[in-house]
Amino acid sequence: MSAAQNRNLAGILLMSVAVLGFSLNDVLGKWLVATYAVAQVLVLRSIAALLVLAPLIAREGAVPLLRPKRPGLQMVRIACGTLEVTAFYWAVSLMPLADTMAFWMATPIYVAIGSALLLGERLERARFAAVVLGFVGVVVALGAGLDHGLLPTLVAIGGTLLYAGYLLATRELRGTSATVLATYQMGAALLLGLVMAPFGWVPVGWVDAGLLMLLGVVGVAAHLAVTRSLAIAPAPVVVPWQYAMILWAILFGWLVFDEVPEPSMLIGVAIIIIAGFWLTRLELRAARRR
Repeated sequence: MSAAQNRNLAGILLMSVAVLGFSLNDVLGKWLVATYAVAQVLVLRSIAALLVLAPLIAREGAVPLLRPKRPGLQMVRIACGTLEVTAFYWAVSLMPLADTMAFWMATPIYVAIGSALLLGERLERARFAAVVLGFVGVVVALGAGLDHGLLPTLVAIGGTLLYAGYLLATRELRGTSATVLATYQMGAALLLGLVMAPFGWVPVGWVDAGLLMLLGVVGVAAHLAVTRSLAIAPAPVVVPWQYAMILWAILFGWLVFDEVPEPSMLIGVAIIIIAGFWLTRLELRAARRR
């Protein structure tokens, strides 16, 4: 097995771990936003995450945080990541978990297009065909999503575009410490939450406080895994493995929230997944030729 293939495999394994962490986060987040405002969830989640990051920050020192590489791109990544998390919690409070995740499954399609337009990666005929197929799936899923209303659909679509931007920026910042990237991300979410929190703060019980803290711990672990995954393997290779989140979303949505997705949503998701793994196969084939 070549060095490129070893890196791809390691990246896929890390992304799979991150997917499980994000899936648990999604369930906890949906459960909590039924009681607490999105801003309140962001605040307590971010505090917990920063406490987990504190020993790593102390070990690396203040210089990487105070003198970040490519600060402009760092700001783009922070903005995309923070607004994407906010959009996700907002969307999941308005529609079923699996339906929300179905929109996020289109992210690899947007990443493929963004890689070609912004990062200069080639979009050959086969990859272009896979992207077109993915958009067919998005349109099918979109038809089912509109049953929940225009606002949830727009929030979900906006969130997926922001997430694609976050992943592309993370890929370009692969030389930056994962601790630095996660710290900026959680710090920005904390600031946004603090700005919005006074408009809807609800007293928190001990059990829910523990769940909110767990949300932060699991979230930062998943963020670190994603960052490392994108640092060692190309985005089109590892990003499609996030499709496993829809399987977790369907399972958890059924077990925890008694939610069953519509057939048209499942058809759209299936088409998107096929397109995503087609993109992965093309990228892996290209890696073997390098």
